[in-house]
Parts: sequence; C-alpha cells; structure tokens
Amino acid sequence: MKKVTLFFLTIGLVTLNGCNQKTDVNAVLENSETKTEIFDAIANNHSYMMQFMQNMQASDHAMQMMKGDNQMMGKMMQGGMQMMMKDSMMMMNMMQSMMKDGKMMGNMMRMMHEKGMMSDECMESCKNMMAEKGMDIIEQGELELSKSQSHGDHH
Repeated sequence: MKKVTLFFLTIGLVTLNGCNQKTDVNAVLENSETKTEIFDAIANNHSYMMQFMQNMQASDHAMQMMKGDNQMMGKMMQGGMQMMMKDSMMMMNMMQSMMKDGKMMGNMMRMMHEKGMMSDECMESCKNMMAEKGMDIIEQGELELSKSQSHGDHH
C-alpha cells in the first residue's frame, strides 16, 4: 500500500511540476506565426501597447535604437532635400535653356496643350508673345502643313 501511495504521490508531483514550467519566451518568438500574433496582440490592445512603450523607455538598448533611427531619418531627410535642390537647379537650368530655344519651347507648349494643361487662348497668347520677342516657334503640325504645301507647288 505504501508503494502504491508513493507511486501516485510521485506521479502527482511530476504532473503538478509539469504544469508550473515556465515558457521559454525565445522559443515562442522563434516561430514567425506566433511572433506575428504576439506583435498584433500588442499593437491592437491599448493597455498592452502602453506597457510595451513603458518597457521600451526603461530599456537603454531600445532608447539607443530609437535615437539611432531618428538620426537616420534626419540624414535621409537631409539627403532628400539635397537631391531636391540638385534637381530643382537642374530643372531651372533646363528651363532657362529652353526659354532660349523657340522650337523646344514650342514643342513643350504643344505637349501641354494636347494634354489639356494649356488652353487655346493661352497657347495663342504664348505664340504671340514669342513672336514679339523674335523667337522662331514652329509647331509640328505647321511644319508638316508647310512641307505638303511646298510639295504641291512642285507639281
């Protein structure tokens, strides 16, 4: 009888001890599905997120990472601004050279007119202004028309 009691007592202790085992957090987080579920649970629960933010603020490592990310964002923004400045200078130079070339200007005006970015009245006004300034503006349609007329004159 003592053996049977001792046997059941041992099995009971082993069973209770098995229920009290602590979960290995790293093992749980290694599974990508479980990790995603945990992250979603934290992100979608206000209380969990507040606790998570408090833990992050208490962690030197997390704060260093946040500081590094802010510096990286600052550098990216600065680089983006420099690129925009370079592009705007390039655009300005291109516009200035186009302003000196009537044919190029005419092509740009025609494209803007075809895409509905420039009205008929604006197109005529620009043509007149350019003619007053002595800029040679030949549109593609006018060029083709003049070629066909000169071709008819030969026959």
